[in-house]
Amino acid sequence: MPAWTRSFARLLNLFLESNCPLCQRSTANAFCLDCQRQVQRCQLHHFQPSERGSLPLLAWGGYEGALKRSLAALKYNNSPQLARPLGHWLAQAWLESPLVAVKPITVVPIPMHEAKKRQRGFNQAELLAEAFCDVAKVPLQRHGLVRVRETEAQFRLSATERSQNLANAFEVNESLRDGRPQSAVLLLDDIYTTGATANAAVAALRRHRVAVCGMVAVAKS
Repeated sequence: MPAWTRSFARLLNLFLESNCPLCQRSTANAFCLDCQRQVQRCQLHHFQPSERGSLPLLAWGGYEGALKRSLAALKYNNSPQLARPLGHWLAQAWLESPLVAVKPITVVPIPMHEAKKRQRGFNQAELLAEAFCDVAKVPLQRHGLVRVRETEAQFRLSATERSQNLANAFEVNESLRDGRPQSAVLLLDDIYTTGATANAAVAALRRHRVAVCGMVAVAKS
């Protein structure tokens, strides 16, 4: 679908009732009420540190069921409107978690390679970060990280291959590198799986002495 068509469709969605991306029932919201309830049942109700313990992680939900289908619809079925409720729910969970005690922070979304972003029309992590920051009232550095190397899709790879795939894939943007923030960076992504993406992003930031306080993700596998 051409970029102008996607943009026009998003504009129409602001004014017209559309179909729920999960069940196709008519709704004035991002989800119909029934699907929203199904997604919210996937929420995790306790703070979870990452397996390696090196980077505090807050994941809003488990990567399964209606939440898994929602993230697939967001990324692959041209449903960027889903980023708003998902980002809001993630921010609400963050505000109630131990991570909120780290202040001040700057949110940096995990970037996509520019070629892939042009193909999709948006970076879902960036849209989620915009919604997150609206609720959390924290600054967003939307291009703090740059994906300088196009990588293979992670879902096809083992944990070791994921780490190798992402080695040196990220670089710190000049805006963040030259004006190093006094606040710590909170990374944000849609899905946390093995931590390979987070570790690669943290390594790039720490090479330039940018502090990282943790990561938030909509879903954790």
